[in-house]
Amino acid sequence: MNFTITRQNLHQGLAAVSASIPTKTTLPVLSNILLEARDGGVWMSGTDLDVAVRVQVPADVEGTGSLTAPGKKLQEIARELPDQPVAVVARGDQLELKCGRSAFKLNGLPSEEFPSLPGVDFEKGWSIRGSELQKLIHHTSFAVSTEESRPILNGVLWELRDGRMQMVATNGHRLARMAVPAGPATTTSADFIVPPAALQQVQRLFKPEDELEVARDGNHLGFRSAGTEVYTRLIEGTYPNYEQVIPKDNDKNAIVEKGALESAVRRMAVVASDQTHRIRLVFDEGRVQLNVLTPDLGEGEDELELDYSGEEMEIGFNANYLLEVLRYMPTDEVKLTFRAPERAATLEPVTPEGEDDMDYLCLVMPLRLLD
Repeated sequence: MNFTITRQNLHQGLAAVSASIPTKTTLPVLSNILLEARDGGVWMSGTDLDVAVRVQVPADVEGTGSLTAPGKKLQEIARELPDQPVAVVARGDQLELKCGRSAFKLNGLPSEEFPSLPGVDFEKGWSIRGSELQKLIHHTSFAVSTEESRPILNGVLWELRDGRMQMVATNGHRLARMAVPAGPATTTSADFIVPPAALQQVQRLFKPEDELEVARDGNHLGFRSAGTEVYTRLIEGTYPNYEQVIPKDNDKNAIVEKGALESAVRRMAVVASDQTHRIRLVFDEGRVQLNVLTPDLGEGEDELELDYSGEEMEIGFNANYLLEVLRYMPTDEVKLTFRAPERAATLEPVTPEGEDDMDYLCLVMPLRLLD
């Protein structure tokens, strides 16, 4: 293997794949990046066995071949090199780099030891615009569970149905669901549970203007666009029936300015219990009162004007969950719906006049209020 590459291209390629390298591993080759010099450029790959990233970088290839080399060290070297062409040569299991007057030799491992990437057939997949996929991931993946006791909830459910694409995430206390039109190309009906780590790589590596190809092969899902590929192992199992917990009969509505509610909740959260983070909201004609009482700390209260008509409604929430959902609301105004203090409340964006409505809903389970 023998090629010459600009320092910038080398650094960009290494930065793209090194995020998929595990920080700790018992398998030494997983700490390495696979370099494959082919006609037309150099492919760089990194994996932690669950998520794999592969990118093609322009280079002047004089001799084809492949070798793995320590990923983090290679990236650190590339970052510090002078802005000149870098000559890269493999001699046996050693990688040599020369740039200006700097020269390095890194001990690598044979490319045969590197795990092979999933053989996903993109011809049998579907396509989605980068901006749509980014939107789905951004507005739902925050709600996944981090508890290991329910691994199914550690992933984002991705559903494809009749020209509609939807993502759902929940930890049992809050839920986020968003859908976008999938376009005529998507005839597939499918459900799969994708790890958030893979979706983070997709968000990081693909641009909004990219047209992405997506395909499934057994228990793997692949994403690719213009010389960048991401593969992930899917989470196996059946996702719970989330439709059951989304209330269809909430009859009390409040419309409030998102920023004002966020600020008020954040203020109340300061004196909320460190265990429950519970705050109390009392909705009344044209206003909402927020208060919190933590016996060993103190109390706080606040009040906001909002659009609400109906009987008085008192409900308790975990302030952190409420803040998280508000943070991801894409509009300046938010519609909250309720039915009873012990029933789930929903939050939806209020789309400004003249704009298309967003198919987005978040749900927060209430906390019991103690007298």
